[in-house]
Amino acid sequence: MDKPNLKSALIHAYQPLQSPILEVGRNCWSLQPADRAAFLIDGAAYYRAFREAAVQAERSIMILGWDFDSRVRMLSDEESDGFPPCLGDFIQALLARRRTLHVHVLIWDFHLVYAFEREWWPLSALRAHRRLHFRMDGTHPVGASHHQKVAVIDDAVAFVGGLDFAQCRWDTPEHLPNHSLRVFPDGRPCRPFHDVQMMVDGKAALSLGTLFRTRWTRATGHQLSSASYAALRHAAWPSSVKSDMEMVRVGISLTEPTYMDRSEVRQVERLYLDAIQAARRHIYIETQYLTSSRLGAALLERLQDPGGPEIVIILHPNSDGWLEQYTMDVLRGRVLKRLRAADTGQRLGLYYPQIPGLGPQCISLHSKVLIIDDDFVRIGSSNLSNRSMGFDTECDLAVEASGDPAIQHGIATLRHRLLAEHLGTSPETVEAREAREGSMIAAITSLQGGKRTLQVFDNQIPPDVDAWIPDSELIDPDRPLNPDVVGNHLVPGEHRTPARRHIMAGASILMAFLALAAAWRWTSLRDWLDVPALVVYLQSFNDSSVAPFVMIAGFLLGGLIIAPVTVLIAVSVLTFGPLFGFVYSFTGMTLSALLVFGIGHVLGHDTVRRLAGSRLNKISRRLAQKGVLAIIAVRIIPVAPFSLINLVAGASHIRFRHFLIGTLIGELPGLLGISIFVDQIGEAVRHPGLGSFVALIVAALLIVLGVLGLRRWLGKGTNSEVIGNGVTK
Repeated sequence: MDKPNLKSALIHAYQPLQSPILEVGRNCWSLQPADRAAFLIDGAAYYRAFREAAVQAERSIMILGWDFDSRVRMLSDEESDGFPPCLGDFIQALLARRRTLHVHVLIWDFHLVYAFEREWWPLSALRAHRRLHFRMDGTHPVGASHHQKVAVIDDAVAFVGGLDFAQCRWDTPEHLPNHSLRVFPDGRPCRPFHDVQMMVDGKAALSLGTLFRTRWTRATGHQLSSASYAALRHAAWPSSVKSDMEMVRVGISLTEPTYMDRSEVRQVERLYLDAIQAARRHIYIETQYLTSSRLGAALLERLQDPGGPEIVIILHPNSDGWLEQYTMDVLRGRVLKRLRAADTGQRLGLYYPQIPGLGPQCISLHSKVLIIDDDFVRIGSSNLSNRSMGFDTECDLAVEASGDPAIQHGIATLRHRLLAEHLGTSPETVEAREAREGSMIAAITSLQGGKRTLQVFDNQIPPDVDAWIPDSELIDPDRPLNPDVVGNHLVPGEHRTPARRHIMAGASILMAFLALAAAWRWTSLRDWLDVPALVVYLQSFNDSSVAPFVMIAGFLLGGLIIAPVTVLIAVSVLTFGPLFGFVYSFTGMTLSALLVFGIGHVLGHDTVRRLAGSRLNKISRRLAQKGVLAIIAVRIIPVAPFSLINLVAGASHIRFRHFLIGTLIGELPGLLGISIFVDQIGEAVRHPGLGSFVALIVAALLIVLGVLGLRRWLGKGTNSEVIGNGVTK
């Protein structure tokens, strides 16, 4: 589209979309009126507004979160409101001040991967007040997360967006490189953090209270008393916050995965698709992730339309940590590659915010914003990722102007405020430059160049990285994963033994060990086997300086003759104890894997193909395609004997470093479990007694319960299309 046409479109910017987007049951769960709505940009604004509303609370404060940290400092020293600045102390003060107030906090029962980032048990810091009800919610498929970020005050005012009460969320629009309030609990500085929250009142807030109560009942089994809109006796709207829109209808859209007897809800995805399709002039997006295949295809279609809208996307520069950079960033790069190729009309603008003084760091862009033609706005918790479409729980708010100039002005002002913050200028300047240039992209280009600015996002995926990172089905699933999916990526179903068989076989081996130990203790078998003499012999062998080398050599020999690696681990642990047995087993397994890998490499693909047969040749092709993740998967989910996998991997085209990294990571879970269990068996044999056998039985029961739980999970997956892996922020 040329500049005159864009300018003409901007002149008519306040014309409504051709038809309403929001539709209850299709793309939103509830559509309710609100007297007021406001946009809170960045954490300082949200925390300040939340505190002001919470101080007025008479009956209830309800918080849904991905995280909750009682140590979060919410105000700067200059903003004192007479209450303690930290979240936990603030809540305690409110409860002490008003005897009718109850505070309910429901957060995700997080993955262990986040253990070092989180407050382990916030309730202890909150001193377990009887009117403070704190719960962690794990009612979701394996690997999913509760990602909704909602706070409701007396069912009268509610907040929804990308912000929750977590470490390093507080920041101001200035995003100073170093700020005394933006630090970890131990005082380490956090990088600047950008996010957006939306605040609503009226029946929209009441509906969000209903959402909280539903989640609470699912997680705890207890029902909270419902609220009546007519019973609300006061308005908790913060007096310091000026509304951006009034008398609006607020759509509440959800994502909920299939879980137990609950069907999936994909309103978030449907609303994204409907809004993108409805756009005529421009689409403005701020997102942490851009990996959704369906949303990428929808944007691609609009770029291919000669009369389609401008698309401006503000992106998170680089994901946090090497794991996300080699997974989510790669998936995003694939989506962006397709979008750039389709942008023949120069209607795509990809940017990231640049903050001076950060050095090698970058701002953490965490916002989730979608604005269509300044007639539709959406703020929420969902990223443009597959997970947010169907795997994690999400909650977004949306408002449609439907031609109301006042509401359209409020939406346009939000977009100008966001662009002004990123470009280091004023909203008025952005608005005037857009009017002059007739294009949002042209306006951004004309305002670039300052110390604080929007830089063009032109990151490319290295070809070698792109080649070995698997598709989004494993890294960023949009549905709970069937456990067989990982195996299917490596070995087709017709050549793969069902995972249940391997699991139950492993459980059978463990129970056989337990039965043998009991037989040594309570049957005549102890007369046939002189166990004390055997233990003395093993201990004398343990004292030899060459013993570790002999044990490692045993693993090397075992790898050549395809001996069961589990037996070798058991011998090592019984001989050297859990610590050294684990170390020698880990060393021996790794060296054995490398030795057989080298043999496979020397023999070459053709020889191994003739020896291995069709099943393992399928594995060979999958290993070459999937790299590190494939090796990790076949170590954790055994699709063939340990040595055969090593042989086939050596003959495939997988890189040595990928094989080594995958082996080192994939060996650890099973080796650790076997080492602990076998050591407990040895302890029961060497020191028979009630205590040792009770400990052994408890360990065995825990393993069996885990197996039965996994079996039940697998059984559900057999009878339905989807069952439930992963993480999100």
